[in-house]
Amino acid sequence: MPKGDKVGLRARHEDGIPVLRAELYDDVLNASRAESGPWRPITPGSKDPRLVVDDKEQGHVPFSVVELEGGTLVGTATLWGIDHHNRSAHIGLGLLSSCRGKGYGTDVVAVLCHYGFVVRGLQRLQIETLSDNAAMLRSAERNGFVREGVLRSSAWVMGEFLDEVLPGLLVQEWKPGPKGRAVT
Repeated sequence: MPKGDKVGLRARHEDGIPVLRAELYDDVLNASRAESGPWRPITPGSKDPRLVVDDKEQGHVPFSVVELEGGTLVGTATLWGIDHHNRSAHIGLGLLSSCRGKGYGTDVVAVLCHYGFVVRGLQRLQIETLSDNAAMLRSAERNGFVREGVLRSSAWVMGEFLDEVLPGLLVQEWKPGPKGRAVT
């Protein structure tokens, strides 16, 4: 299991799916901000790819995020849109509302960088986030990501268009090290 200072990334377990559904995807506002389309309910027992992992999908690697102390489920993390030719991918994460503000986001981004650059041999990682998502932007910047652009009014969220910010990080700019960036 890839680990940071506070969290580890592991495979999705069946017993965590109801927690993720209730905490992340049944919350209309949260899901609307995180997804690229309109909110829709997830039927219990469905094979929705946001919850159930297809181990054959090579361009999408979903993880469950757990606290290192106690192994409590705190959210999800994903390396998606993996492009083997250009050696690039996108990072995504979602933390349960009770687990936000504890530094987990910065640690998750650090562990995903290690996974992407060291384990997968990628050259570039990118994040797309809403411009008002200060926590995600801070987590990205603390891990060396640079704001490369803004997509103006590109996300339709709950009745309004919002800007998206595009932070990127190249492997040669990545500096693994102390304070959440050392991964074992």
